[in-house]
Amino acid sequence: MNFELTKEQQMVRDMVRDFAENEIAPNAIHYDKTAQFPEDVFKKMGELGLLGIPFPEEYGGSGGDTISYALAVEEVGRACGGTGLSYAAAVSLGASPIYYFGTERQKQEHLVPLATGESLGSFGLTEPNAGSDAGGTRTKAVLEGDEYVINGEKCWITNAGYARTVIVTAVTGKDERGKPVISALIVPTGIEGFTISCNYDKMGVRASNTCELVLEDVRVPKENLLGDPTKGFKQFLYTLDGGRISIGALAVGIAQAAFDRALAYANERKQFGQKISSFQAIQFKLADMAMEIELARNMVLKAAWLKDQKKPFTKEGAYAKLYASETAMRTANQAIQIHGGYGYMQEYEVERMLRDAKLLEIGEGTSEIQRMVIARQLGCR
Repeated sequence: MNFELTKEQQMVRDMVRDFAENEIAPNAIHYDKTAQFPEDVFKKMGELGLLGIPFPEEYGGSGGDTISYALAVEEVGRACGGTGLSYAAAVSLGASPIYYFGTERQKQEHLVPLATGESLGSFGLTEPNAGSDAGGTRTKAVLEGDEYVINGEKCWITNAGYARTVIVTAVTGKDERGKPVISALIVPTGIEGFTISCNYDKMGVRASNTCELVLEDVRVPKENLLGDPTKGFKQFLYTLDGGRISIGALAVGIAQAAFDRALAYANERKQFGQKISSFQAIQFKLADMAMEIELARNMVLKAAWLKDQKKPFTKEGAYAKLYASETAMRTANQAIQIHGGYGYMQEYEVERMLRDAKLLEIGEGTSEIQRMVIARQLGCR
């Protein structure tokens, strides 16, 4: 067993860390207060090749592996949770399904601009009545001649306001048992009947663009169907498995940022004539935080390694997402406690990290859903 990163992986991590510390972190408070999407940052990320890390060069990517991509997500998330979320969603949810399941034409037409940063990826799955119950999708796509006609509504969709296309899931028919067949379609954002509104006022990850989609008789060519129409549900479950690795990595980044600030503060703050880092109560908090972050990071990297080795990783992806997101919440909460009253103030940033971390226990499968996934993988019926 070799836990060392390759030289290429170290180079990616160090390059993204330098970029994030200089280009993202100084403006993180501003992005949070104004709920401003850092469009300029994503243009630079595209120029650096960060949006195409896990894709081959022939599709505009960098030819990297999932481990390199997870390391990049961690570093971006360490600087700003909202920016990290949009980055993770753009690659894992918006671009990856086209790479996994798309035709060569779809990859050239849609994946290349996503991998090079000309557009941002977006994945329209969640609906007002179908959150954890993705099988309850009500959006419908009916084939009329050479076109699918789509009607439905999606909510809490990341990056849609800055995307040229959105991958939308919809019911396209019924199987032999009478159950809905859910397929995925590539839908251009500027076409008639497709309304995107981005007016959510969120608790955290406020730098991330989050939108509501309404599709009214939206027509797309049947060639925009993504992958096997009868396996759409399995396809997006596989997509979510990969997405959970990136959410785990994002959680590790937020947790690491909160820990870094708590440790620095504990080594500076004096009470009762000595630094608070000399108090056993503070030392125990910091020791637990550091241990949990290391465990979470190892889970994320193991899941990424399994994916790169083309081995099953559903259970490990759920482990990583579940444990890392809950670690981020605990770590940010303890970081606030160590800061005392200052931790409650926006300028010290740890309160933002707690707000950002909370979404990670909800998005891409709640903690409860992760436990269900793990239980089923263990053989529970």
